Amino acid sequence: MTHVDLPGRILFLSATPDVIERQMSGADVDLSNAGPLRDDISTDEITPIRVMTHFDDELGRYPYVGFKSGDRFPIGTDAVKDGGFSVVVAGKRFGKGSSREHSPVAERAAGIRLVIAESFERIYRQNADNVGLFTSTDFSLIDRLRRKEPIDIEELVASRDALTAEILRCGGLLRYGQRHMRGLKKQGREALAGSVSGPMTLTEKILLRAAARNGEVASVLRPGEGIFVTPDWRFIHEYYTGMCAHLLAEAHGQSPILSDPGTIVAFEDHLSYAHKSPLHLQQGLLPGVRKLSDAHRQFVADHGIRAHGYQDAGEGSEGISHALMAETYAMPGQVAVGTDSHTPHSGALGCLAFGVGTTEIANGMVTGAIRLVVPETLRIELGGTIPAGVTSKDIALFLLADPWIRSGGGIGKVFEFTGSALSGLSTDERATLTNMTAEMGGFSGIVAPDRETSRFLKERRGIDFIPRTWMHSDPDASYAAAIRVDCSKLVPMVAAPGDPGNGMALDALADRPSIDIAYGGSCTAGKRDDFDHYHAVLAWAVENGLKVPPNVRLYLQFGTEAVRDYCVKRGYLDTFAAVGAEILLPACGACANCGPGSSASPEDVTVSAINRNFPGRSGPGNVWLASPPTVAASAVAGRLTSFDELKRRRNGSSQPGGGGQR
Repeated sequence: MTHVDLPGRILFLSATPDVIERQMSGADVDLSNAGPLRDDISTDEITPIRVMTHFDDELGRYPYVGFKSGDRFPIGTDAVKDGGFSVVVAGKRFGKGSSREHSPVAERAAGIRLVIAESFERIYRQNADNVGLFTSTDFSLIDRLRRKEPIDIEELVASRDALTAEILRCGGLLRYGQRHMRGLKKQGREALAGSVSGPMTLTEKILLRAAARNGEVASVLRPGEGIFVTPDWRFIHEYYTGMCAHLLAEAHGQSPILSDPGTIVAFEDHLSYAHKSPLHLQQGLLPGVRKLSDAHRQFVADHGIRAHGYQDAGEGSEGISHALMAETYAMPGQVAVGTDSHTPHSGALGCLAFGVGTTEIANGMVTGAIRLVVPETLRIELGGTIPAGVTSKDIALFLLADPWIRSGGGIGKVFEFTGSALSGLSTDERATLTNMTAEMGGFSGIVAPDRETSRFLKERRGIDFIPRTWMHSDPDASYAAAIRVDCSKLVPMVAAPGDPGNGMALDALADRPSIDIAYGGSCTAGKRDDFDHYHAVLAWAVENGLKVPPNVRLYLQFGTEAVRDYCVKRGYLDTFAAVGAEILLPACGACANCGPGSSASPEDVTVSAINRNFPGRSGPGNVWLASPPTVAASAVAGRLTSFDELKRRRNGSSQPGGGGQR
């Protein structure tokens, strides 16, 4: 039998910092005295932004350098490698957040061969599979490892689907691809007709049309089974292109032939403001940023693929990848994959869009196919009438605070949004919902195309589109679960620092923090409708003689050039200037800790319209998540405030919220 080589120590990622520090000093602990294990460890903590300029074995110096235990960051550079660890143990929802494959690559390069956790996020676990890093939820392995018992590979893959098991046996996806994926072809609806019986969800119908077969592992369209699909679009951005090129060169030589390069898009959207990022300036990261850009542009030039890059002025880009995919490329019924967890943004159009890691996209570049585990679908029914002042961001934060979703109930599932309230939401607002299924642990989010989809495609692209008769879920389709939300009862929401799931009704927050930074932008909140919200609040402020106070910095960053042009045409920029906002050209910016709007001090308090607020995500300070109107109102008030509260305070009415304490 073939065994996994696990010669080193076991590292328990405890919520008690003293336990971590003892292990870093050479002491061994066991599960009984490790204290409570940390839950919700994000990829932002495993490999923070500051280490992501590396894309090779150098990453082995840095796993967990952003990991927070209590009030400390107890794991330093080289600590895991020098400590001789080969197994890591953690709590629930390990690998939350970004799709960055840097995390399992860093772990493996540091000597880690097995991660044991109570549960894993979908993208992290798939990335670990792809690089040959074993994962398990079986805590009985710990005592066996301490007794130095050998662990057989077949035992570790027994609970996985057949395709994933074979990928792990091969040592990762690229080795699997070389061995099994020659001559891969589209399988088609007829060949898979027996895989689904009875009524189907929209996701099942899309997968049925996109499924491929390679002759080694049968493609079966059942939840939990591994299949390959041939996507209509594959895209990558500059944080991952250098690693992708490195992987392709290792597996296929210096001149790999890409499959159907006309359906590959490259985006340079994250780092165009790095020269104004506190993190990148303080830690001397700009040479690494240039290295990433050089590798990205070289890959684009070598393969002649279409690209959206920086603006000529040297600041800003043509647009954020997700927003541009929805504005320019994705269509209803298609499949789109990208190297970012927020790829589900395009699900607002009825496109099945999902994030993948670098190894996945590298393999897909040359084979034309992408692996996935067939997901279950959740039905999210949005009923009632959405009150004035409540946006899709509030709905997303409400769902994220749901105990079942927060405990991981949505992991790996497609969130299908439907209901009477949804029909009144624009495509931009729907995109906020599908985008933030990434924070809910979802595989993707999707909305069946309707008249609003047709309006959007006509307005944005000049395309006359009528939804096909099959582009909906059948009435009796099977769902994993259904969640019903009475939107008429919703109020403006916020999420407290540390996790997007820390949601609460703003009017229930007694002590309102004073804020230093207000940021409106990112793929989630840099769309046209978002800027309509910012403008509505700030125009009211101008009319009432108000502006942003001197101690608060308000940043508004466009998601795409088209959003900027829209704001210029409607005269919004004059209003933004009148209140003292700083306007930024399109880029991911502060959302990825890559530009103005990021905090520079742990004492900084930010209210932000971005999608996640994990520790360190947007600088060292505390980040409150909120909707675009709440961000704008809070900037004017100087503390966390809804637009309605701001207006009532101006009119002399009482306002909840206390006295602006931090």
